Amino acid sequence: MARNESLVALNGTQISYIGHDGTDIPEFLGDTYGHFARRLDLSFNLLRSLAGLEMFTALEELIVDNNLLGNDLLLPRLPNLHTLTLNKNKLTDIEDLLEHLADVTPSLVYLSLLGNEACPNQLVSPDKDEDDYQRYRYFVLHKLPQLKFLDTRKVTQKEMMEAQARGAFMKVVKPKSEAPPKETRSESQPLPYTPLPRGSRDAKNHKGVFAKCRYIYYGKHSEGNRFIRNDQL
Repeated sequence: MARNESLVALNGTQISYIGHDGTDIPEFLGDTYGHFARRLDLSFNLLRSLAGLEMFTALEELIVDNNLLGNDLLLPRLPNLHTLTLNKNKLTDIEDLLEHLADVTPSLVYLSLLGNEACPNQLVSPDKDEDDYQRYRYFVLHKLPQLKFLDTRKVTQKEMMEAQARGAFMKVVKPKSEAPPKETRSESQPLPYTPLPRGSRDAKNHKGVFAKCRYIYYGKHSEGNRFIRNDQL
């Protein structure tokens, strides 16, 4: 026990178990400190879940930055938790997490998700801009309207009004990854059927081909009619 406690930094009701490459919350941590800890810092480990957190019944602040927590993250009910930081984890889609937090952390007023793919901040996502980040804020505030601080910024009244009005439609959708390129077709294999003239079928010597169309659509909603020659009307 003494060896385990040497890994813990204790300051009153503040418990820190930082940088030990732990893959789960050690059982001794909850047994020894769970009944009185108000602040728990588990940063710089290798946590993929927070199993064992249910022992910390009086927890008010939880810091789990720089871990491996993903979209399947679950927390026990923590009615007194007002601060949660999940910076630099593996969160890519936070909708389920936000709904979960709304259910199990009713007192939450400070949340930080910086450094996750789900948080489109320019510091970690150069392809994102301030508009992307603002839409993300509206969506989070729509799901968790009691928040006072999100990431490093205070929630403004204007933001909250916008989140209430349009936040449900502001989810930043992650684009689907491109499919891997198909194998190059062997020259011995025939090309698939195409209505183009034969001269345009050669993949190595492709040419644009212009020709008259045999069929004309005369429907009143046809956008194509504007391109029909006068002698065809």
